[in-house]
Amino acid sequence: MKLRLSLLFWVWACTFIFAQENDFYNVVAEQGDGIFSLLRKQGLDPAKHYGKFLELNSDKIKQGSSLKLGEEYKVPYTEDSFKKTGVLVEAAKEVEEPIFDKELAKMSLKSNKLKDAIYYLIIENTTNQDKNFVLDVTQSLAAELMMHGARVYVMGEEISNELVGEDIAPGDPTGDYIKVINKRYLQNTGKYQRVLVIRAENVSERSNMDVAVYHYNKSTQGQRFAQNLQNVFKENNISNKSVDEASLIFEDQTSLYLAKNILPAISLLTLKNTSDLSDSKISLKPNKKEFANLISNGIMNDYADLELEN
Repeated sequence: MKLRLSLLFWVWACTFIFAQENDFYNVVAEQGDGIFSLLRKQGLDPAKHYGKFLELNSDKIKQGSSLKLGEEYKVPYTEDSFKKTGVLVEAAKEVEEPIFDKELAKMSLKSNKLKDAIYYLIIENTTNQDKNFVLDVTQSLAAELMMHGARVYVMGEEISNELVGEDIAPGDPTGDYIKVINKRYLQNTGKYQRVLVIRAENVSERSNMDVAVYHYNKSTQGQRFAQNLQNVFKENNISNKSVDEASLIFEDQTSLYLAKNILPAISLLTLKNTSDLSDSKISLKPNKKEFANLISNGIMNDYADLELEN
């Protein structure tokens, strides 16, 4: 009996020590840092975590919120940090890192409208010209979603030869995306989760762009997601042509394979330089910030619709 109690105490002690050690991490104060600015740079809401910071560093903070340059301080390790809620995923290796670094100092929580919502953003570009445009749009979109309480995973630009399925060509990263997203989907069962693929072709800020939204015809959630995006774009259409289709159906093999094998509802957003505008395409100005805001508005409308239904 004594041995059993000793073992139980040892297990409890180890668990307590481990929890304590992982309750914080250390950061060195830089020029001009106060508690609020240091917490913001770590992706934390200062108002929420100020008290915990004082508790962890009670031996070092003597007057107000001033910090000593070059001094090491303990920062709370929390799941709601923007470093944790916005993640870049290298799908082939399943390596994660924060989307934002220096930008964190300018980010703050606006609302909890998207609390418990999870988004997977996949970037596909055909040229280097597209790359900067789509990356900037995706970063702005991710930041906006995160600041309303969502968790965001961004992936793209990767090549892997270890793929499943005979419909996908060697070197296509689709199989890696499926593995990464399905794993996280199962870890977050019960939460609202959506996938958005952003595919660009010859897009720049020098000319208007055609936008189309696609969905998988066997997914009612994916169709509604696409329709909410399409509705926002239609309201900002700068062409005289009307857009009859609410959204288009997946046709290419890569998108179909992704839609058939991925667990969350998925939509595809295609961007091209303005050409002969078809009835299903929408013409928009290529302003990165405005375009990212349109996407986030469509996404939030979709989430709000689901909340109303429930």
